[in-house]
Amino acid sequence: MTTEPAEKPPLGRVIVITSGKGGVGKTTSSAAISAALAKKGFRTVVVDFDVGLRNLDMIMGCERRVVFDFINVIQGDAKLKQALIKDKRLDTLSILPTSQTRDKDALTKEGVERILNELKQEFDYIVCDSPAGIERGAQLAMYFADEAVVVTNPEVSSVRDSDRVLGLLSSQTKRAETAGADPIKAQVLITRYDPSRVEIGEMMTVEDVLEILAVPLLGVIPESKAILRASNVGTPVVLDGPSAAAEAYEDAVTRLTGTDLQMRIVEERRPGLFQRLFGRSA
Repeated sequence: MTTEPAEKPPLGRVIVITSGKGGVGKTTSSAAISAALAKKGFRTVVVDFDVGLRNLDMIMGCERRVVFDFINVIQGDAKLKQALIKDKRLDTLSILPTSQTRDKDALTKEGVERILNELKQEFDYIVCDSPAGIERGAQLAMYFADEAVVVTNPEVSSVRDSDRVLGLLSSQTKRAETAGADPIKAQVLITRYDPSRVEIGEMMTVEDVLEILAVPLLGVIPESKAILRASNVGTPVVLDGPSAAAEAYEDAVTRLTGTDLQMRIVEERRPGLFQRLFGRSA
């Protein structure tokens, strides 16, 4: 079930979900963000740029429905409509899987641009699930982006790598190379946040992360067993029932679509019980 969005972007907006470090919850976040956008009534497609690994279709629960993929379309072996998979839970959500058998050199800048331009004609939001790091797949995932969600854990190594990615977003993208173009709007999404570990100094505080990265905070996703459970059954966490993580992703997407919303950090003590730790302005 979806709701009619209050305001749609004039042309499909490309949002890259990226990070410097692997294992921070990037694909989980891509699935949750795209599903939450679709729940709000936005026509949304999520695109897997992680050629060779291809985890997005498993988290979205459509791995058995993959016939053609992103690379097939780039190389002209299939049409875009043949590769797109319509989500069975939300009629406003589609998935463009990638290949498990090719290498990242199969992605070309011209091919990616052509497909993204096609998707912009049909969808309100194009969510690009980037591989970790700064290699070719990650560079192409961010090159044509209008916005970026930089996913980081509150740990020094993860934050340091995210800072490097922010540097690439501001220097090695189409918007950065185009005179007079607005820069990519970058925001940070902190994942796997555990207040008890922050209190004893095992994790960085939200304020410390923001001081280093110096970009706006989109949201804070708590450490939650609900995320693992949802991933194991092939469902974005926002479609898997109430949880602190689902609520945090829903809040983040509300901000992503331009609505001011007070920042809440919630901790899941046990199923169905959320503790509001503190509020701050977004």
